[in-house]
Amino acid sequence: MSELEQEYLTFILEGEEYGVDILCVQEIRVWSAVTELPNKPNYLKGVINLRGIIIPIIDLRQRFGKEPLAYNEQTVTIILHNHNTENPIVVGIVVDAVSEVYKFSQRDISHPPSFGTNIDSCFLKGLARNEDKLIMLLNTDSLLNEKELYRVELRA
Repeated sequence: MSELEQEYLTFILEGEEYGVDILCVQEIRVWSAVTELPNKPNYLKGVINLRGIIIPIIDLRQRFGKEPLAYNEQTVTIILHNHNTENPIVVGIVVDAVSEVYKFSQRDISHPPSFGTNIDSCFLKGLARNEDKLIMLLNTDSLLNEKELYRVELRA
């Protein structure tokens, strides 16, 4: 892999393909029950105990404002971690299905367009072209930022 290429694990949410930096992927697990917490945002499904570490589980579909989907045998939880040694964060994201691992160079990735203030694009790093499809690459720094991840927006 040349130094200009980066690998991304891709997954499906509501028919769209998204990708996260593979270096932030700790593991991929089949969906399993969580311990629910009181007074939480709807997209925070609860927590799991993974080898002694309590990990919050986020339904990424709901976090992105999409309709919830009943979990099935394809539903997976991707356990992500950041590389910040001062403030390590581990989070599980629930996705519809895992897709593939792709390598993208910087020339394959376009910056996301400006959507104005009506669409929150803080989680979007860029759009990658792979043959005739676009893959939305998520910014793992934002995705693993507690302030952004747990921010609750009041909608009128």
